[in-house]
Amino acid sequence: QVQLVESGGGLVQAGGSLRLSCAASGLTFSSCAMGWVRQAPGKEREFVAAISRLGYSTFYADSVKGRFTISRDNAKNTVYLQMNSLKPEDTAVYYCAATRGVLTTTTTAYGYWGQGTQVTVSS
Repeated sequence: QVQLVESGGGLVQAGGSLRLSCAASGLTFSSCAMGWVRQAPGKEREFVAAISRLGYSTFYADSVKGRFTISRDNAKNTVYLQMNSLKPEDTAVYYCAATRGVLTTTTTAYGYWGQGTQVTVSS
């Protein structure tokens, strides 16, 4: 049974930082590209960042480029999202997602999802 468990969300002031973690189990982690997707109230899910299987390639949404960094530790079956210079518009539920395919920005390509962690940025 595949499980993706996110942690690290919370309430932070604008300009602050948070680090999200996603611990994976039930799959061969190093064979999966990983991504972070977010969903704000009343909006559709939005791609945030993705990382290739071995971590050599990353891709970011324009809205977070230069502020967010995705990374992974295959020895710990964990993917991270370091979020700096947070803005109120970053407020959303953040989901970790996995795909046995290659790195992708297409949210529907991810076959496995976590339950999400809330990030709230106050102005």
